[in-house]
Amino acid sequence: MLASLEKARYHQPSPVQAGVIPIALTGKDVLGQARTGTGKTASFGIPILERLEKKRGAPPEALVLVPTRELAVQVRDEIDKLSHGRRVRTVAVYGGKPIRQQVSKLEKGADIVVGTPGRVLDHMSRGTLVLEGLKTVVLDEADRMLDIGFRPDIEKILRRCPKQRQTLLLSATVAPAVERLAQRYMHDPVVLDFSDKTKTVDTIDQYYFTVEQQLKFDLLQKLIQREQPEQAIVFCRTKRGTDRIQRRLAKVVEGVDCIHGDMAQGARDKVMRKFRDGNIKVLVATDVVGRGIDVSSISHIVNYDIPQASDDYVHRVGRTGRMGRDGVAYTFVTPEEGQELTRIEMLINRLLKRDEIEGFATTTPVAKPPEPGSPEAKEEEEKPKPPQLPGSRRGRRHRRAL
Repeated sequence: MLASLEKARYHQPSPVQAGVIPIALTGKDVLGQARTGTGKTASFGIPILERLEKKRGAPPEALVLVPTRELAVQVRDEIDKLSHGRRVRTVAVYGGKPIRQQVSKLEKGADIVVGTPGRVLDHMSRGTLVLEGLKTVVLDEADRMLDIGFRPDIEKILRRCPKQRQTLLLSATVAPAVERLAQRYMHDPVVLDFSDKTKTVDTIDQYYFTVEQQLKFDLLQKLIQREQPEQAIVFCRTKRGTDRIQRRLAKVVEGVDCIHGDMAQGARDKVMRKFRDGNIKVLVATDVVGRGIDVSSISHIVNYDIPQASDDYVHRVGRTGRMGRDGVAYTFVTPEEGQELTRIEMLINRLLKRDEIEGFATTTPVAKPPEPGSPEAKEEEEKPKPPQLPGSRRGRRHRRAL
């Protein structure tokens, strides 16, 4: 393990790792509250690897449940990194990929299984995943799993797990639903709180622009030119909007791609691989995949559309400033969205700073009418007027809605 940590360049434990690892090594249950980007994966990955018994042909000893496919791949890769030099088989199971490939990997033997609740249940019903040998169950980003409706699936899985097991629950927030889950399925857990008093980390500078909807794209283009980010994520509210912004931005900026829930899993994996390798400079994404992106070189976050839920702002901005690094976040706010900005500021207990780009007007200039009696006014009067149709109202414009 020490050799693996040296190879991964993990020299000092983060506060979460220093708090969770010693307790988890004793086999006790842990309920840990910590935001993403604080080293949570290693905090449960290291104890799991240290406690493995590695019996040949035995069923898996550890199960890690995560909310998204991207996070499943990320956790598996991190555990593979930590198990360097040992014969430990970690298998990721998630939807969007052919189940036969995953069945084949499970049949060859898996020590640790990482998966989304729906696909884990699928394998359990097929008999390709047996839980009777589990020593440790991890619920990673439990709040997110409950938010997107995985509670019934999680409870079905936990009821099928051995009663004599260790349960580690890690969550950015401990909402009442998370507390109820812990009370029902955990045994006297040690509660650890690593969350900051402020919801977002201090190493992230946070700004906002007041901008009209039709000028957002021009502002985005100017902002990228000014900032020259190492890597950036641009968050949009809809899948269609994500595609549209990516197409337009790719014409003026190099290294642009997008990711959202309607894409095939193979395409999403390919985009994430290119982003982690640094071949994509700007990634346009929806909130659906926002939590599955953990790349330490992300320097900028742009909220092209202000998030519908204030909590989503915290998770979006948390993609940068990982593991104590500096980061910057910009939010585009239309004149009608002032209330949403206020709600975000109240949640994070911090005022966002207003920013402007020199020489760029974020509002459309309104043409002033000519002065009465001026040559411009006379010219306007002399212009031929359009004929007025019977029953119509002159000067009135109608727009039909779909």
